[in-house]
Amino acid sequence: MLTGMASAEGQRGRMRPGDRALECELIDRIKRRDVRAFEELYLDYLPRLRRFLSNLVRKPHVVEEVVSDTMMVVWERIDGFKGDSRLSTWIFAIAYRKALRVIARHDNPVSDNERPEEASEDGNPAEIAEKLSVNAALQRALSTLSADHRAVVDLTYFQELSYREIAQVMACPVDTVKTRMYHARRHLRRAITGDKADWLWT
Repeated sequence: MLTGMASAEGQRGRMRPGDRALECELIDRIKRRDVRAFEELYLDYLPRLRRFLSNLVRKPHVVEEVVSDTMMVVWERIDGFKGDSRLSTWIFAIAYRKALRVIARHDNPVSDNERPEEASEDGNPAEIAEKLSVNAALQRALSTLSADHRAVVDLTYFQELSYREIAQVMACPVDTVKTRMYHARRHLRRAITGDKADWLWT
């Protein structure tokens, strides 16, 4: 069922974070085993899950497996989602648990050239080059954090989840999330200095 979905990744999904009405519609359709609804959900979450898992697992070829495993659980266990949290919180919790299992088996960092670098197509070549440089510095700094600290940073800044939602994803108290964020930010500030730090912290 998942075969071929990634090839359609370039299509823009309808759902946006916080669109509860559309989220409920998709959930209801998936519960009725509507494959098209699941494909739409898959495409909406694919780039977000790839970014999140790339920061945790750090093995590009494994990331795709974990994404597929995560979305398969969503398909098979959608009836277990009761709406007590946002759908994104539920899905990222599944992905986080699966990532931890992979990390427990092997958490070896990849070389810099194995990690895809992303930059916006907007801006002049100098700006794009600077953004790529900043992104590379950030990825190197993130790779020195523990998996839990990387998860907190990614869920906060890239997925825009609240501390309470992150606590649900990571199955820990909110105060633990805050503590991890404090230590992660302090570590990143030490690791990234100079002009690159200005890009990141302003």
